Amino acid sequence: MGNILIIDDDAEVRETLLSLTRRMRHAGEAVGSIAAGLARLRQGGVDVAFLDVSLPDGNGLDALAEIKALPDSPEVIILTGRGDADGAELAIQGGVWDYLLKPSPIKETMLALERALKYRDGKRGACGPVALVMEDVVGRSRAMRACYDAVAGAAGAASSVLITGETGTGKELFARTIHLNSARAAKPFVVVDCAALTETLVESTLFGHRKGAFTGADSDRTGLVKLADGGTLFLDEVGEMPLNLQKAFLRVLQERRFRPVGASQEVESDFRLMAATNRDLDAMVEQGGFRSDLLYRIKTIPICLPPLRERPEDIKPLCVFRVGQLCEQYNLPLKGFDQDLFHVLEGYGWPGNVRELFNVLERAVVASGSARTLYSMHLPQDVRIKVAKASLRRPASSGNGSGNGPGNGAPPEARPDAPAVQHSAAPAPPVASCCDSWPELIQALHETLKSCKDVVERRYLEVLLKRTGGDVQKAVEASGLSRSHLYALLKKWGLSVDGPGVGTADPV
Repeated sequence: MGNILIIDDDAEVRETLLSLTRRMRHAGEAVGSIAAGLARLRQGGVDVAFLDVSLPDGNGLDALAEIKALPDSPEVIILTGRGDADGAELAIQGGVWDYLLKPSPIKETMLALERALKYRDGKRGACGPVALVMEDVVGRSRAMRACYDAVAGAAGAASSVLITGETGTGKELFARTIHLNSARAAKPFVVVDCAALTETLVESTLFGHRKGAFTGADSDRTGLVKLADGGTLFLDEVGEMPLNLQKAFLRVLQERRFRPVGASQEVESDFRLMAATNRDLDAMVEQGGFRSDLLYRIKTIPICLPPLRERPEDIKPLCVFRVGQLCEQYNLPLKGFDQDLFHVLEGYGWPGNVRELFNVLERAVVASGSARTLYSMHLPQDVRIKVAKASLRRPASSGNGSGNGPGNGAPPEARPDAPAVQHSAAPAPPVASCCDSWPELIQALHETLKSCKDVVERRYLEVLLKRTGGDVQKAVEASGLSRSHLYALLKKWGLSVDGPGVGTADPV
């Protein structure tokens, strides 16, 4: 007997589905909102959830990620009152079992429920908890946990794996992790850098050659494909593989046989194929840059690694892990971290992802010398400048700020859904339009903190006067300064006001 949860705001639909589940001898519960549904799912014990798309407190599809991240998450059957191809795509990408259009025939609904329960029972019987060997793999975000599940599934299979993701996300590391957790762990893991294959030596490199096969072939050479016999052959940057080689390699994948250069007979190699790329292979197929039949061969199990900017909660554990490694490597005492350093790192976009983060941390460790704590000042200047500029471009909102450093929050291009950093009660001047033409600030960022503060203070006053039309009373209210303090600052920077209620002398 299964436990079914119906999340739908239509009372008639809830009653119909509850009646159906009881008729099928299953236990059923029903709620009318996403909040109530999530609260019940967090308690556990639900096997299948019927989830409506349009609910009073939001779109059911938006809750999919949270539902699938729950321990022992249920199978989800989406209900919708209107056909939506994009919604169906999002639902399937989110891992739902089925997508039903209301009103759905009773027989179709029962069949979907029966199959979902049968699939869940089989999954429970075949897939207990798996203890993975995760050397050097760090991350606790929801996106990374989904990747770990994919690694566990791939490790238990023998099919080809295609790992995609931006540069520096750790594609080779994940390929090695799958290999270490597979039945081939004791055999070789052989890497082929497709971007480094040269037209003249590509066949010799991959398939090997016999002595005398060409000028310079002074002895037999075993190719990389044969070296991977019994183990894993990893094609790094497979999107860079030349088209003429793609055809030859397709036959090797089909037959697991090839002929070394200069040999008269074919040899065999029993390898498992894994590949990685930061390119869109589907788009390359459409443009004629990659063979579709080869893509089908290498994409049996796809795994997509998330960029670092989409999982900022992983930055701190990555820092602790990498700095620990560096301190051991350089024979240094273990270093601690100032909190502002994390603010800056989380505010950076990380176009180079984890690889770039590790490089930045190594530069910071070297810059810190014998200091026992890493501060944001130890970070490279180019990183700090980009975070500061992104922070200044971000529109301000009312309320109290979360910190004084330039790295509080992520840049808009890195985390577009993040809330804007909040400042003091006074609305900040619209710096987004003038930041790029503000060379004084860029220069000051290379100098002392006082120089930077002076530049910002003068520009703030100039924009404040312009915005308030020179009205001192309005300027006082907007800035939160006392009248005497405002006059002192204006006098300091040689600024004059011509609005109503403005005097020429300091009124102290």
